[in-house]
Amino acid sequence: MILNAYDFDETIFYPDCSVLFALWCAKRHPKLWFTYFPKVMKSLAGYKKGKVQRYQFERTFFSFLTQVDDFDEQIEKFWDKNEYRISEWYLKQKRPDDLIISASPACIIEPIARRLGVNFVATEYDREYNVFVDNLMYAKEKAKYIIEQGFPMIENFYSDSLADTPLALCAEKAHLVTNKAQTVVDWPKLDVETLKIVRDKIDTGWTHL
Repeated sequence: MILNAYDFDETIFYPDCSVLFALWCAKRHPKLWFTYFPKVMKSLAGYKKGKVQRYQFERTFFSFLTQVDDFDEQIEKFWDKNEYRISEWYLKQKRPDDLIISASPACIIEPIARRLGVNFVATEYDREYNVFVDNLMYAKEKAKYIIEQGFPMIENFYSDSLADTPLALCAEKAHLVTNKAQTVVDWPKLDVETLKIVRDKIDTGWTHL
């Protein structure tokens, strides 16, 4: 069986669902402006200076999920309001055997994947303890997961980021999504300059901000 695989944020959804959901929760839980955002901005500054590792920054970023007591209610309301952001080009070609593979937490991706009626793989995150249960589903980790789990052949892969080149190489054909998740073009040829960009994105890229 052959399937199509899609990154999520800025690929079939724009902009980034985790950032939007953090802002959504802050609007409904104002305490987050004082208990959460100052820590995130401090961690972001440290990350940009090279003093904070990416996984440490992501853990700080996702810590807002531990402070939202009504998460189940809010995530459904969030998708009620933001489901319209799914790209029209994707909805026109959506198939029930599609696979969404995302670095965003599974607890955020699962409700929209369920609504779309497609399969998904995302980063497992424990909201009680603010820890990642497994590796971030990012860059080469996506390709590693696909290979280890023995997924069927990928016919088409779509992503907005060259960091996903490892998974793009696993597909029969890869597509780069640009223009705020509205335009689909062929994946760039892997010349020397493109490979340098790929390495930089994999080594230093932040998947959400």
